[in-house]
Amino acid sequence: MVNTFTQLAWDGPTLEDARHLIRLAVREDLSNQQDWTTMATVGDERTSKATIVARQAGIVAGIGIVAAVFEEMNIPFTVELHVTDGDVLEPGTVLCTLGGLSRDLLTAERTILNFLGRLCGVATQTAVYVRLLEGTNAHVYDTRKTVPGWRRLDKYAVGCGGGRNHRTGLFDAILIKDNHLAANAQRNEIEDLQDAIVDVLKKARQFVENLGPDYVLNMPVEIEVDTLEQLAIALPCNPDIVLLDNMSLEELRQAVQMRNDLSVETQLEASGGVTSETLTEIGRTGIDRVSVGALTHSAINLDLGLDWL
Repeated sequence: MVNTFTQLAWDGPTLEDARHLIRLAVREDLSNQQDWTTMATVGDERTSKATIVARQAGIVAGIGIVAAVFEEMNIPFTVELHVTDGDVLEPGTVLCTLGGLSRDLLTAERTILNFLGRLCGVATQTAVYVRLLEGTNAHVYDTRKTVPGWRRLDKYAVGCGGGRNHRTGLFDAILIKDNHLAANAQRNEIEDLQDAIVDVLKKARQFVENLGPDYVLNMPVEIEVDTLEQLAIALPCNPDIVLLDNMSLEELRQAVQMRNDLSVETQLEASGGVTSETLTEIGRTGIDRVSVGALTHSAINLDLGLDWL
């Protein structure tokens, strides 16, 4: 079985990143002072309830962030969840009911909506792309094109929308890009293209083996190519995945046939310039994966609101 990437969960590392970002967001909003508007108008011990409501259709992601915001702000609260991550939202769907001091709910409102809107937006965008590949054997993967600090949260949201996670970072997979190939060839004075590709793939495999058996089982080796000539050289080395960069539909079809002839277990990943208009046809070429930077770098916040009860 070909090595693949780890699908992120709402677990310790993801929640730790979320808490770090929440602390930053709170510092941005309060600057170690107070919410003066709320203190001036409702600054007493009165309690209230409110709901977070979807203003548009979408997919739930990161609902656990609501409690995390209150916890990081040291606010006494109650949260009753009415949805779970991955659920479909319609306009008017109530995601959760909040309880606490009126002033605290008002102070936390925008921080909660910013986080939840972003995560639901990524999940919603992903679900659109996933639907476009229905009826094909291809799956949608994300990329490292994320907002700095948001990597795990964004990738978790991709999973909520039905997408799959590519490598989390530089630490959990080997992905040989064109610049790695060029730098290795320059360092070792390799001029022949075939020798350069074979050399770098051999080094990658040997490096993983030297790390130990756990890495051999769990660290994929992937190489990027942008021509069919490069693909023909790479496939006999049996990489786990080959990334096909900016290839035409006809080139992708030829790449699939080449893979079937030379290294049937190697998976093919299309990347570069993928849009919602081109995705379905890319999937029909027979490739296994399509990586889409737009899942995270171009997602729009889902419109959510906090309604007072």
